[in-house]
Amino acid sequence: MKLCALLPATDGILLQGDPRTEIRALCYDSRAVTPGALFVCLPGLHTDGHAFAARAAAAGAAGIVCERLPSGLPADLPVVQVTHSRRALAQLAIRLYGAPARAMTMIGITGTKGKTTTAHLIAAVLTAAGRRVGILGTNGVSWPGQREALDHTTPESSDLQRLLRRMVNAGCDACVMEVSSLGLKMDRVTGIVYDIGVFTNLSPDHIGPGEHASFAEYRAWKSVLFRRCRVGVVNADDPQLPAILNQHSCRVVTYGIDHPAHWRAEGAIELLRRTDFLGVAFTAAGPEQPAARYELAMPGRFSVYNALAALAVAGVLHLPAPAVHGGLARATVAGRVEPVPLGTPYTVILDYAHNAAATESLLTTLRAYHPTRLVAVFGCGGGRSRVRRFGMGAACARLADFCILTEDNSRGEPLADILADIRTGMQQGDPATPFVEISDRRQALYYALDHGLPGEIIAILGKGHETTLQRGNETLPFCEREILLDYMKHKKK
Repeated sequence: MKLCALLPATDGILLQGDPRTEIRALCYDSRAVTPGALFVCLPGLHTDGHAFAARAAAAGAAGIVCERLPSGLPADLPVVQVTHSRRALAQLAIRLYGAPARAMTMIGITGTKGKTTTAHLIAAVLTAAGRRVGILGTNGVSWPGQREALDHTTPESSDLQRLLRRMVNAGCDACVMEVSSLGLKMDRVTGIVYDIGVFTNLSPDHIGPGEHASFAEYRAWKSVLFRRCRVGVVNADDPQLPAILNQHSCRVVTYGIDHPAHWRAEGAIELLRRTDFLGVAFTAAGPEQPAARYELAMPGRFSVYNALAALAVAGVLHLPAPAVHGGLARATVAGRVEPVPLGTPYTVILDYAHNAAATESLLTTLRAYHPTRLVAVFGCGGGRSRVRRFGMGAACARLADFCILTEDNSRGEPLADILADIRTGMQQGDPATPFVEISDRRQALYYALDHGLPGEIIAILGKGHETTLQRGNETLPFCEREILLDYMKHKKK
């Protein structure tokens, strides 16, 4: 596409160069520039793309998009000046990739906890109804026959639009994606109008340098989704809902358990447990939908909330009841309260919980299954807010019977410092809770299996679906599910 055909998507002004220059791709990382790519200078917390414009030009960039004119550029190289580079990148990407979101039913999910699980439940129901679905979020991006990892829950706008175009080209007619607060703040989803926006819940998270200055700001960015969707499916039980719906422009459909809602669970939640299975059954009713019983292969009250969100979305889209029941019953999510089939007299689950709110919610849920002992295996990431370490330590000390402290993506920060912060949190939670420290995470997993007792639940927290471990400057292969299965296989020989 010629540059002059792209420019009307932005407020850009061509400062120099030929407007007829052919643009083959968009790029925001000078190390990834290919000939014919339009390089967009993005300002960042630690680096500024403007400082790398000359390097991008030397690598063959066909043009530069900037907020201010960088130095060292060839006089004949096209340079476009815009007001906001991030916004311009999103607008250019939509134009270059042919607005792929318009060709699909777009469902965006925001909230602090439950986004990934809710996305997979909705995708499962859509698939059962015969739709061809793409899904995008923390667990990566996938559609039938394709799966890739992602660096961010919500990718940079040009990457996102490229992926959406690939979904459309693969025949997808629906996309379910997680929409993070940073994705909204950093213009990664600018220009997308969602058919349905979903709100799960809200608690403090992502507050600190490079993220959000305060909980109020975090909440405000979450609320933006409901000014960019046609229908908002929202949790009526969450106390932050009024703020989330502040200035909303969408039709609102509610779901909940404790408060009146369009879709509401009725009566007691039935807990289902076998050695390698934790789940729930519940009854729910919706607008013009009689009460019906649903089953999930996921445990606890919070799973019911996620399922209610999926039911409400299915109701908005008028999906057939058999598809809804079947989709919910068959849905699984890697690394989200995921039982590992080890054939042991105790239950082992993997979960991505890596902050206090998620940890408390998970362990409270597992407690309801009355394990003979609840064991938490966890660490905390380096290079992240220390508040998470205090919070996770406190939650595990209060709610687990025994803790195994270990590493979790230390990222070059001394592990001893991370573990010290966790111990401080545990002292605040319950100083009497017994624990051991095993620095090597693989050895910590082995220890947990070797000391497992009949009827107990071992919750391995923090990694979830991830398949690598960041230790210092190294990124090591580390798939916990495979490690556990392999260890037990050899242990039984």
